[in-house]
Amino acid sequence: MRRYWLLFAQTVTVALALYFVVAAMRPEWLQRGGQRSPAGTLANTVPVLQAPLLPSSCGGNCGGANASYREAAARAMPAVVNILTSKSLGRDHPLLKDPFFRRFFGDGAPRPEQQSSLGSGVIVSTDGYILTNNHVVEAADEIEVVLTDGRKAPAKVVGTDPETDLAVIRIDTKNLPVIVLGHAEQARVGDVVLAIGNPFGVGQTVTMGIISALGRNNLHINHFENFIQTDAAINFGNSGGALIDTSGNLLGINSAIYSQTGGSVGIGFAIPVSTARTVLEAIIEHGSVVRGWIGIETQDITPELAESFGLARDKGAIIAGVVRNGPADRAGILPGDILLAVGGKPVASTAETLNLIAQLAPGQKATMTVMRKSRESAVEVNVAKRPRAAE
Repeated sequence: MRRYWLLFAQTVTVALALYFVVAAMRPEWLQRGGQRSPAGTLANTVPVLQAPLLPSSCGGNCGGANASYREAAARAMPAVVNILTSKSLGRDHPLLKDPFFRRFFGDGAPRPEQQSSLGSGVIVSTDGYILTNNHVVEAADEIEVVLTDGRKAPAKVVGTDPETDLAVIRIDTKNLPVIVLGHAEQARVGDVVLAIGNPFGVGQTVTMGIISALGRNNLHINHFENFIQTDAAINFGNSGGALIDTSGNLLGINSAIYSQTGGSVGIGFAIPVSTARTVLEAIIEHGSVVRGWIGIETQDITPELAESFGLARDKGAIIAGVVRNGPADRAGILPGDILLAVGGKPVASTAETLNLIAQLAPGQKATMTVMRKSRESAVEVNVAKRPRAAE
């Protein structure tokens, strides 16, 4: 009897040893009742937590990590174009005087031409109007627009607005896809956005991010600044392209990036569609943007400045300078006055002051509310046309 127990113990020991060897070397052999996976091994039968299967298309309205924005991209992409510009180099160009260049071409050297994929644009009208950045087309002798379906068309500049870095060009082409203008004023920090353009000339590209901030100014990029900041990747060639919401509507025109290397570091800026719409309508109607001007320079009132001057308010704009013989000077406004309201609208900052004055109609009178020595007074100013910025 003892011999049988010894044989049984030895058998169990060997079986356990074989089990541990197989478990370590070939664990899939121990799976039972499984199904063959495509790779030929037994599928895992252990229950797992799996994300629910999302609809085939979310249109930007589905939550979760697997959300798709394919419908939003599909709506907007056909209306985003690539803009090719070329500029002939004059005979006085430094390149034509370069000894290395002339060594190969001699005195009869050809006049070289620069041509590259410098930017993008957004079709906003079936009449062929395209919004883009001023810096994309400002130095171009020739402009060519390439549509997503492969069609190419020459474009002409309708008008530019260097102070917002916007431009309107036009092509004479039929059956154009048009983007839907959205409502940037309804956008909030954290909203998902897509940037569409042609970075580095590689072809139309869509990147995704969120709105990082709204109303960015004092960046010294443009004169009138009210940028949407986003971390959607924007690079060289994206300028003039579209920043869209998850429904495919235009929220802004991609304009600039903050970068120390030339590549995207997640800080990009887009001009809100509200500004772009105003510029578009003005350029189509007048050929340029007409803004009001009264000839003042302002400075934000900070808590420190308010304390040092004994001011009763720590917000607003203090008039730091007045253009001699300008509208404000003729109306009696003096440096040191505090501007409280423009045309009945309260002033909270220098940027807001600039925008409110720019919205005034040249040739008409506007009421400026100022404070001087703790006394408020209303001053009538004859609004003039804002001088065009030097390009």
